[in-house]
Formats: sequence, structure tokens, C-alpha cells
Amino acid sequence: MRILIVEDDTGIVSFLVKGLRAEGYATVVAPDGTDALRLLASGTESFDLVLLDLGLPGTSGDDVLSALRQRDTALPVIILTARAELADKIQGLELGANDYVTKPFSFAELLARIRAALRSAAQSSSSELVVGDLRLDLMTKIAWRGGRRIDLAPREWAMLELFMRHPTHVLSRARILNEVWEYGFDPGNNVVDVYVSYLRKKLNIVGLEPLIQTVRGAGYRLIAP
Repeated sequence: MRILIVEDDTGIVSFLVKGLRAEGYATVVAPDGTDALRLLASGTESFDLVLLDLGLPGTSGDDVLSALRQRDTALPVIILTARAELADKIQGLELGANDYVTKPFSFAELLARIRAALRSAAQSSSSELVVGDLRLDLMTKIAWRGGRRIDLAPREWAMLELFMRHPTHVLSRARILNEVWEYGFDPGNNVVDVYVSYLRKKLNIVGLEPLIQTVRGAGYRLIAP
């Protein structure tokens, strides 16, 4: 996942880049509106989400958002600004922002809002996810592998859906816990490991390749056989 950070405050940029990269996101920084528009219009750059300050030098954040929405109505945009007036929030949302966060902000809250925006954007018209020989029906929450039906408990299918939406990506325990259980990571809590074990027992079928790999010191990933 690639996030474009449009922000001129170097301290905030450093804070965001460090935090987002720790969570597995790739980041690109635009220090002003003109640079942001250039990156967004480039055919060689693609982004999954934009964090947009409004008080930018040169081209304003409002102008960046307006120009972006003329070309792309789907790319998630979260405004991240010191402007806390209700009128500013209304204007930002009416221009097409998906969310509005005021400074100072909690990184944990911002991260939750980023994930929510990305989940919404990832919603597909398809009713199922397919990775290799594994299929998950999003309507019934039932998985199939090798022609065998796999019934899943709610946390198991939520975890499997997360893995299948990010195949081959290493997902940290903290990220899994935050997205499946939606609360902060406790280093002493092994609930993720327990549920990965449950999921492995259901997905591992004799004669077929194991699907979930442990990446030592980093987390887990779903391979595509």
C-alpha cells in the first residue's frame, strides 16, 4: 500500500513516515500542492491513499483536492490539518475528502482512520476472494480449498479475509490485532498466534501446500500456491 503525504511541516512528515513504514505502508512525500498535483497526475506514480494538509505553500490543499476529484473520484483522501472550524470541515468533505483529522492528532486514531478508508476503497463488486487454490465467499463467510468446504468462526474468517486481501504481504501481529479485533496491541497478548494456529489447522489439507507462513520477528503472510 502506497500513501502520498502532502505536508510541508518536516517534523510531522518525519513522524508520519516513521509510523506508517513501521506498519508496512510505503510512503511518498510532497512538500507542497504543486508537487502533489504533479505526482497525482503522473502516469508512473500510483497511490492507495492521500494524507492532505490544507495550509500548503503555493497551491492550497483545497485546490489539490478539487483538481484530484476532477480526475479521480475513488482515491481515498484524508485531510490532516490544523483547521478545526466546522466550516472548514464541511468544505473539505464537500470537496470530496473521505475523512477529516485535525492537528494535533493521535497516530493510533489516524492509523485506524487510514485502515477504515482503505477497507472501504477495497470493497469489490465480487462476492468472493480467490488466492491460488483458496476461495472465500464474502457473503456466506465460508472458505473452499481443493473442493473441500471450510467452515470458519467469525474471527477466523475476518483474519482470513485480511490475509487474502493482502496476499504475500507480511502482516505484523499488531496490524492483525488492530484490524481483526480493533484494539491496541499488547505485546503480552498471544491471541493472534492462537487464531493463526486455528486457521492453519483448517486450511492445511494433506497433499496441499501450507498457506500461512511465519516470518520470524515480523509476523505472518499468506502465500499464493
